[in-house]
Amino acid sequence: MNRRNLLATVSAAAFALVIGLPMLGGSNAMADTLADIQQRGKIRIAVDLGSPPFGMTDAQMQPTGSDIESARLVAEALGVELELVQVTGPNRVPALLTGQADIVMASFSVNAERKKVIDFTDAYGVIQIVVAAGSGAGANATKPEDLNGVQVGTTRGSTNDLEATAKLPGAQLTRYDDDATLVTALVSGQVDVMASSPQIMTAVNQRRAADPLTVKIVLKTNPYAIGLRKGEDALKAKLNAVIAENLKNGKLSEIYNRYTGVPLPAILPKT
Repeated sequence: MNRRNLLATVSAAAFALVIGLPMLGGSNAMADTLADIQQRGKIRIAVDLGSPPFGMTDAQMQPTGSDIESARLVAEALGVELELVQVTGPNRVPALLTGQADIVMASFSVNAERKKVIDFTDAYGVIQIVVAAGSGAGANATKPEDLNGVQVGTTRGSTNDLEATAKLPGAQLTRYDDDATLVTALVSGQVDVMASSPQIMTAVNQRRAADPLTVKIVLKTNPYAIGLRKGEDALKAKLNAVIAENLKNGKLSEIYNRYTGVPLPAILPKT
């Protein structure tokens, strides 16, 4: 079997596991990745540069974002060089299982399906789904029932859409094709209430200073963490220690706030 076919086979197997399908054969036996990292003097961290503000490129086309800065903290704590491996959402798990990366730091939300395939450290950040409104409709909302009959904008097919559909049954959901279109609709006043992330709210408020949105209801808080292969107990323990130290000294909180525009919760959800 040539290399291309081998990678395709492993990627397909990883995808099957992610969606809960069984995979024939295989082994959970893993090498000591922490020892490998220390021996080579480099850690390969997978990041998604198409997911602002967590991962993106700046005006000089250099990687930036909260995940990039957090990855630098990890490499510094381990005393090794950082190599960024660019991935997209769908190939984060295959990048681990094919050995392209040692760990993944790409706003990697923790869920039960992913935990069947890979392991996660403690959380180092969160992605919230919130309802935010200006001074008009929805201004006094404190619970889902207060939005009955109210037009609420969200992004079609996103996790925000799924949560809003499930938890705001009485709202009139207006679905936009992408986040950029949702932001434009909120800035122009086509819709005054949103079900999305605080980061989207911040983007809106940068262009809607006269009537900024504020968070009314938190629909869900998803922790995100570092993804790593199963069986890597030494690496997981070391990464958890790095996360704990940088939460304690405030470095992770400062990075999160600087890039997302909202504070990191004082207590992060368990993974």
